[in-house]
Order: sequence, then structure tokens, then C-alpha cells
Amino acid sequence: MEEIRPVKAAVVGVGYLGKFHAEKLAAMKQAELVAVVDNDPEQAEKVAAKFGVPWYTDHTRVIDQVQAVSVVVPTVYHHQVALDFLKAGKDVICEKPMTTTLEEADELVRIAREKDLILQVGHLERFNPAVEELFDRVHKPLFIECNRIAPFKARATDVDVALDLMIHDLDIILALVGEEPSEIRAVGVPVLGKHADIVNTRIEFPGGCVANVTASRLALKDERKMRVFQPDSYLHLDFKSRKLLAVNGVEYKPGKKPKVKADRPRFGKADPLDKELKSFINCVSKRVQPRVSGESGRRALACALAVQKCMPTDRPDFQSLIESSRKWVGTGSEGEE
Repeated sequence: MEEIRPVKAAVVGVGYLGKFHAEKLAAMKQAELVAVVDNDPEQAEKVAAKFGVPWYTDHTRVIDQVQAVSVVVPTVYHHQVALDFLKAGKDVICEKPMTTTLEEADELVRIAREKDLILQVGHLERFNPAVEELFDRVHKPLFIECNRIAPFKARATDVDVALDLMIHDLDIILALVGEEPSEIRAVGVPVLGKHADIVNTRIEFPGGCVANVTASRLALKDERKMRVFQPDSYLHLDFKSRKLLAVNGVEYKPGKKPKVKADRPRFGKADPLDKELKSFINCVSKRVQPRVSGESGRRALACALAVQKCMPTDRPDFQSLIESSRKWVGTGSEGEE
């Protein structure tokens, strides 16, 4: 049997998340980390020294050295960096959201398809073992409720919270339901910046499923939960603790309180990022399509942008609202006996 050679890979963008990509690839037998890239030379040199590889500030310098690349730059640069590698015939895993516009996403998907390349989008939650179990148990979702809240982090403010956090849940919901939304309604509020920091959306699907999704980056705690209701069961997923509760019915006995039938599957220790990158490298080696393809990433992006489009674009003028309320109260009291 012919020995499979390690996939030569690089990481472009080795900031907070990218340095972990480099760490996982460097430790992987199936891959060989050959370089890291970052526009901050000090950060690039620091990460490169840790793994004993060259570093660059220009991603085009490594294109000829690699078979595959992990793109972990800020969202606004995803398209250009991924495009340069795809055009050169290299496989790409790109962090979510895959791009900032559908036109950019469509171009990446088209080139990957034309060149028969692997284009994977980094929706990390798909590799959470509790999420994997959820997919095995959901067959006809009727109502889905999601709450994803986190403390404020300045590094993620280049996009609103729908593209930053909510897109994780939108990706999972779309995959679970298997349909495109028929109606989306949303409200969002910018609090600490120019983009919405808290968003709530109601998504309806042609088959009758409804999803109510909330995302906030203004919380004092980190909470990521999803509830799925279907004809024969209710499932409660805690992304953070990687726990799943499945309620499968109620047992009735005369003279006794009803007893809920439930089970809590157990999962061993897991590293979703390691699983995600190993899956990508495996796809590169065996030329098979990834769990989260460019098309899947594009669908999640389209949904997040639709949520974004539904939200008011201007901050409320609270002073005007107060004044109009005073006028209304005054008008309502006139003529009363």
C-alpha cells in the first residue's frame, strides 16, 4: 500500500484563532505545517518560532509552497485571500462567515467547483460531539429555539452579531430543517458600535418549522443553547458544556405522577477544532467533499444577510420618541371630564 504523504499546509492569519489552527496542523501526522502568514510581523514571527517554520506578511509568498491553506484573517479579507489560493489550484478552509457578500461567496464556490477543489467553511459547532448526536436524533423539527450570548470582544466588531455569532445557529438550523426559509423577521440594536450587538429573528420554513433565534455579544456570561421540538421528542443542547438532553415521552401510571422519559448521552473529551481540521485534511487527501462545504457556508451567509437586511439601519431617536409620547398623553387628556 502506497504511503500517503502529509498535506503541506499554511495558516494565513495567526491572531487569536489562527494560532490554534497552526498548533493543530503542526501536531497532525496527516499534515505538515510549512509556513504561517500575518500582516503583523511580530505576531507572525512569534507563532512561526514556536513551530519552527518560516513566516511571511504577504500570503502570496506561500502559494507555491502548499497544497492547502487555512484562512483565518478578518472577514473582510476572506474573499481575496481564499480567491488567490483557489485560483492557484489550492484547497481552502476558510473561517466563518466565508465572505461579506453573496457575490464573493458565489465566486469562491464557482472556482472551487470548476477546479474540483476542496472549499470548506469553518462552522466549528458542526464538529461538537453533542451537535453530531443532535443531527442523528432530529428527523422532523417543528420548533427550534436558540440563545447564543457572549461577553463583548473588540476583535469581532467588524461585522454585526448576526454574522459574528448567530451564523453558527443559522448553519445548524438550515442543515437540520433541510429547506430554505420562506419568511424572516428580525430586530437588532447597535449598542457599543455601529453594528448590531444584539439580534432576535423569527424564521419560518415552507414545511411548517419555525425558529426563534437570539444572539448577543453584550452579556456578562457565555451561554450557547438550542432547543428542538419534534412530534415524538424534545431535545435540549448545551453547546458550551457539550451536553444533550433528549425527552422521548411521558410514562403514566395510575395514582402516580407522570414520569418523563429522558436520556442524557455522554460524550468523551473532544477538540472540535482538531476534528474540523483533521476532517479538512482528510478531504484534501481523499478528494471527498467536506461536511461544511462552500455551498453550506454560502447558505448560512445568505440567511445571516437576510436577517441583517430585515433590521432597521438607524439608531432609534429616543428623544423624539419621548416628545411624541408627551404630546400623545397631552392630547389624550384633553376634553376629559
